[in-house]
Amino acid sequence: MAGRAAVPEVIWSRPERTGRGPRPAFTRADIAAAAVRIADAEGLDAVSMRRVAGELGCGTMSLYNYVPRKEDLYELMMDAVSGEHELWEPSGDWHADLVRVAHQTRALMHRHTWLPRLMSPVYGFSPNALRYLEHCLACLDPYDAPYGTKMELVAMVNGVVTTYVANEIATAERTRTLPWSEEQENATRLAYLGRQVASGAYPRLAASFAEDAGPIDLEAVFERALTRVLDGFA
Repeated sequence: MAGRAAVPEVIWSRPERTGRGPRPAFTRADIAAAAVRIADAEGLDAVSMRRVAGELGCGTMSLYNYVPRKEDLYELMMDAVSGEHELWEPSGDWHADLVRVAHQTRALMHRHTWLPRLMSPVYGFSPNALRYLEHCLACLDPYDAPYGTKMELVAMVNGVVTTYVANEIATAERTRTLPWSEEQENATRLAYLGRQVASGAYPRLAASFAEDAGPIDLEAVFERALTRVLDGFA
């Protein structure tokens, strides 16, 4: 915002409300909820200070008194959805607990399809995000490894989930924009691929398809990818 000093600042280090002046009209939770509603309905690109202000019924400039930058708005959004994580008492089986974490995160990303775009360490230090990370580390208490290794494991699990869900969301979005059915699209592409593989130019691909012609069980692929990461650390 024009006129504000260009110095690094974390919104969580700023008091939500000072002890002086009138009571604020909105809380950070109100602002985050409005932004999340917009993103859920219309996508992340629809979120702007002006749109959020309109959702709250205030002026855009007034919103800057609560949220100095759009990046801070993203932090509030990430914190709000991070609060949806269920934090259970660890079972003592770190492998099973991390699988549960992964499935829960995948479901969260499908509820908020804009979330993979904001999966970055930049937005990983909010109160709810820190509670989630602490929970993951608690699940890993039985795993005999340095905390640095445990942090890498959590990051890799999140990376697998984020990449997989981003592909799922992109595929679903593309399917919605097709002027024909998904079945017609797949049949046309598979027919083309079959002709190319049968040409003899791709013997290894031909051998691969001869070994397993599909269809691909995408749920099983997700489970295998996750298990391989966990087994690699085990």
